[in-house]
Amino acid sequence: MALIVLAFIGEITGFALLTPPLAASMALIAGCPNLPLSQPRNVIGGQLLSAIVGCAVGVVSHSVWALAIAGGLALGVMLAARAAHSPAAATAILGAVIPSGQLTFILCAGIAAAILVLIGAISAKISTTKYPIYWW
Repeated sequence: MALIVLAFIGEITGFALLTPPLAASMALIAGCPNLPLSQPRNVIGGQLLSAIVGCAVGVVSHSVWALAIAGGLALGVMLAARAAHSPAAATAILGAVIPSGQLTFILCAGIAAAILVLIGAISAKISTTKYPIYWW
């Protein structure tokens, strides 16, 4: 349902909210809600930080080497911020690839991640699942 919501909002607004890394984020939230990688700080923080890092690298270069550096650098930044979220490394690669619209990409990644967390929390209230375990 969460991915459908992202697709729907994307269709209405014209902004790409549904990307492969966000589908992987939702898989973690829904399938492994107790993991640290699934918690709001990690999902939202990891996606935002990785989008920022990826876009910053993309300003310098769009080469395959820059993409590799963006993914690795994003992981390092996420670990330093205690917001590791493995799908977000792919978000950094996407951010490094886009030719323009970096600010829009960063905002979309953050908003989409927040929507996923919100839907995960709502669905946990409806079911017997506990999510999130912690917010920050």
